[in-house]
Amino acid sequence: MAQLVYKRIITDLKKRIFAGEFPALRLPDERSLSETYHVSRSSIKRALSRMANDGIIFKKRGSGTFINPLYLKNESVFNYEESSNLGVTDNFKMNGKHPQIKVLEFQVVKPTPELQRDLFLKKDDFVYRIVRLRSFGQQPFMIETGYIPIKIVPELSRKIISGSIFNYLQTEHNLAVTKSFLSVFAEPSTTEDQQLLQLKATEPTGIMEGIFFLDNGTPFEFSTMRFHYKYLKFNSFVTVN
Repeated sequence: MAQLVYKRIITDLKKRIFAGEFPALRLPDERSLSETYHVSRSSIKRALSRMANDGIIFKKRGSGTFINPLYLKNESVFNYEESSNLGVTDNFKMNGKHPQIKVLEFQVVKPTPELQRDLFLKKDDFVYRIVRLRSFGQQPFMIETGYIPIKIVPELSRKIISGSIFNYLQTEHNLAVTKSFLSVFAEPSTTEDQQLLQLKATEPTGIMEGIFFLDNGTPFEFSTMRFHYKYLKFNSFVTVN
């Protein structure tokens, strides 16, 4: 319960920050926030500590807690919340809203030698090939192509993949995707990119590609995500000791 409380505080503070409720970029003190949210100061401290670690706010000794102006300027559409699930559906948001999903392709295929290697498959194993287009309203921002071993979830359907596959896995199989190895880069857009992502021929495509792992260490999915370049923005906060 305590964990849910501090996450709720973080979510609400983010909304208030982007709603412009703190024009001076300064948050109320811990006592005031504790009274506003009707929680203990320890919950407030935990929420603020997490936000500081994520680079959203910073504390200036003797002056208070301030919002990082670069966070406001460079909000990422990938907003990973501390949880047990790394699912794209769950963590991509814009203005607090999740993207819509359109299934473009869903079929069973024989994996290439590269996929056999990356997903630790045998020659007679098969995988689902899933292609989905994600959009915020009328703006498509990502084409996702994923390969998932059938032996892990043999009952996948078009209905299931129209939502969060990772949430389904956790709810129905008690398995969570908790680790990933991802590469982020860019390349010239293809004809398909231009058509689906509404890109001009001269505009590039951002790419995030890698493997997602279950909490037991099993490779679950190889995924390639092709972004409209405007949405390929990921923030990181680095501490130098």
